[in-house]
Amino acid sequence: MAHSLHSLHTFALNSQCQNFVEITQLEQLKTQSFSAPFCLLGEGSNTVFLNDYMGTVIKIALKGIKITERESDTLISIAAGENWHQLVSYLLEKNIPGLENLALIPGTVGASPVQNIGAYGVEIAKFIELVEYFDITTNTMHSLNNEQCEFAYRDSIFKHALKNKAVITQIHLALPKKWQPVLSYGPLQQLKVVTPQAVFDQVIQTRNSKLPNPYTLANAGSFFKNPIITNQQLAELLKQFADLPHYEYGQSHHKVAAGWLIDQSGLKGHREAGIEVHQQQALVLVNHGNSEGSDLIKIIKHIQQVVYTRYNIMLEHEVRLMDARSECHINAEPK
Repeated sequence: MAHSLHSLHTFALNSQCQNFVEITQLEQLKTQSFSAPFCLLGEGSNTVFLNDYMGTVIKIALKGIKITERESDTLISIAAGENWHQLVSYLLEKNIPGLENLALIPGTVGASPVQNIGAYGVEIAKFIELVEYFDITTNTMHSLNNEQCEFAYRDSIFKHALKNKAVITQIHLALPKKWQPVLSYGPLQQLKVVTPQAVFDQVIQTRNSKLPNPYTLANAGSFFKNPIITNQQLAELLKQFADLPHYEYGQSHHKVAAGWLIDQSGLKGHREAGIEVHQQQALVLVNHGNSEGSDLIKIIKHIQQVVYTRYNIMLEHEVRLMDARSECHINAEPK
């Protein structure tokens, strides 16, 4: 039976799926059919359905938070369906800091290790001790430690070897009792009084000033990954673009700001049908309505081509794009 996906993903294209299931109990996973095609979904804040989905969308809505005090840290065990920002806020109220740089990131806890979510100098990989998941190929529960998750920039084993095989059910975070603030980014460096609450408040203020609320203006957050380039590539670019924002990424690479590349390419406000490069934050694409998946594909390719022509960098979309039967990747042909 067809089910609208409009309200189930924050980019809000008018798509449907053939079947929809909401998982609220672990036992449901053992009886759930995972015959292809299927798509696992949290709050749909990092997923766009380009077309009607010819399969089953399975929303993970498992709930529960457990706090365990240990000698040097606090272990937080969180079910996959909990809202990420609400978790950060809840822990601060309990005087358990550490996640404040990741405040206001939309989505569920279960999606956080898949994407290795990060913001303002902090990635979730820094805190993950264990990820529990249901293996749909064996109908059994398993867990991975931090190293086994193979975390990288916006990446993990759940995007590769365990893609379409694992349903994350719970994560365990180890938050050190000795709080060490990370203040390397922008406005956080200007804080006069540095407390977990001050960092939390500043992150929220900064995000609200730059990023549109997906519940009032449809969007999927940061649409493109910040490219990682070699030190040699960076040196060449800086000869021509001296103010290019860049950050060290290991010894031989730097990360450059995708939003700056798009902005400096004159693409703010560029539009295809109702889809627009946001006027305040070029890294975000917004959907004003009356738009289709084909319009989104057009604007992605246009951005990729313009940025590549100017900077010789091909942008990758960070957002998961779902076609009729599976995930797809949009890569424009360089002009």
